[in-house]
Amino acid sequence: MTAPPLTTLRTLTTLRTWSEMIKLQHSVFALPFAVMAAFLAGTHIDGLHRPHAGQLTLIVVCMVAGRSVAMTYNRIVDAAIDARNPRTAGRALPAGHLSARAAYLLLFIASAVFAAGCFAFFVFYGNPWPMWLGGPVLLLLCGYSFTKRFTRWSHFYLGAAIALSPLAAWLAVHPASLGWPALLLAGTVTLWIAGFDIIYACQDIDVDRRDGLHSLPARLGPRGALFVTKICHAGAVLLLIGLIGLVPLGWLYLAGVTIVAILLAVENSLVRPDDYSRVNLAFFTINGVVSVVLGALTVLDVLLAAPGE
Repeated sequence: MTAPPLTTLRTLTTLRTWSEMIKLQHSVFALPFAVMAAFLAGTHIDGLHRPHAGQLTLIVVCMVAGRSVAMTYNRIVDAAIDARNPRTAGRALPAGHLSARAAYLLLFIASAVFAAGCFAFFVFYGNPWPMWLGGPVLLLLCGYSFTKRFTRWSHFYLGAAIALSPLAAWLAVHPASLGWPALLLAGTVTLWIAGFDIIYACQDIDVDRRDGLHSLPARLGPRGALFVTKICHAGAVLLLIGLIGLVPLGWLYLAGVTIVAILLAVENSLVRPDDYSRVNLAFFTINGVVSVVLGALTVLDVLLAAPGE
């Protein structure tokens, strides 16, 4: 069996390094909320009562590509900052595992895939909104990279930027029905993301203060910042409960919200002002379960309630 060409091996290594750098697998955080919005919007499609398979495919493509753009840009912009932080000095760019040229190339490719996905909504479904708003959305996502340089509220900017995902998905499936349910989903994502980003930022309090970077943990200290996280996550659960009266959701969705409330309570109990040893468990594992469980139960609820099902 002939060995792969050296250029092919280098390309695969670069792609693997890039995927690890941007934590591509963590697209799971926001993706289920976009899928939830797509299915809720799909209930307004006459005769189908769910999104088209092609719409779902394009939403997934745009979500993964958009997140890849934002994360790659963030890694490029923060390379020097990451190099000064012992926790992040081993990342691909500051450690030299990935060149700046390769990072910019991958940024361009991800941007092109995102643009193509947005344009496809117009070509195949006659919906121009993703095509019109795709550029501004990318700008807002990339803008997060600069916020820690001037505001302690960067966590909420990040949450609001990622919260565009359910709004965008709803707009992509059925623009005419965009309203309060989509806004409540966006509010949920904003508070949920901001809350666990504050938890994650507690690890860098000393570095942020040393380098003059802004974050709530650096400003308020860990105790005050973790209290803000609790408020955010309580607010997220309340918004999820408020969604029940606005859209046709039943006991499966309510079970999902209950599980989310329990998991968020556990997440907040894992990290203490004097102990960050379980931050990764709280940040990566629990939040991944939160989004997947809620997304799956919501979609199942919508499908079971659809006429003729």
